[in-house]
Amino acid sequence: MEDGKVMINIIYEDNHVLVVEKPANILVQEDDTHDKDLLSILKEDIKKRYQKPGNVYLGLVHRLDRPVGGIMVFAKTSKAASRLSEQVRNHQIQKKYYAIVEGSLDKKEGTLRDCLKKNEKLNKVFIDRSGKESILNYLVVDSKENYSLVDIDLKTGRSHQIRVQFSSRNHPLYGDQKYNKNSKIGEQIALYAYELSFYHPITKDKMTFNKKPSRTFPWSLFQI
Repeated sequence: MEDGKVMINIIYEDNHVLVVEKPANILVQEDDTHDKDLLSILKEDIKKRYQKPGNVYLGLVHRLDRPVGGIMVFAKTSKAASRLSEQVRNHQIQKKYYAIVEGSLDKKEGTLRDCLKKNEKLNKVFIDRSGKESILNYLVVDSKENYSLVDIDLKTGRSHQIRVQFSSRNHPLYGDQKYNKNSKIGEQIALYAYELSFYHPITKDKMTFNKKPSRTFPWSLFQI
């Protein structure tokens, strides 16, 4: 589907769920900037395609940071939203990401565990004992030209989690304008939600979707 200049790739759709590829640098949900957001675009698309009168229901059950692209699932009914949200709370929805970080990690695989707290005024996240427990598993796929491609299995979906956990260990993400002091204006953050697994809210079947990031730099350095 196309909304103005925003192209949205619909990966899967039925009467209960909608799986799409979120473009980088687009909001998931409207905020104070009032910039175009994915939820509104998708609602408008459903309204047009199915010629629905009145407001369209589309439930938001998880998020991606504005600069990050990748796979997301939305609920088309309140029942589906409730059941998918329960899966999020019970960590039954599995989210995997590719990230390109600076430098070479000491360990080729491991678990990062921190307590993270968001400063709403600064819109930044910090490691803080009073914060929420944040866990991810990672595997270094390859290293090249002072960059490492990391495969991440996200266990807790905290705001900015991947970005903060790697930057705090001196391996910030390429192009991360917020947490990488070496990033340059115009660089695109190298973080992509490439796999999403969940149980269908009605059939209970496990569904897994995959999508590779574009072959632009720095993704083009690696074979994915």
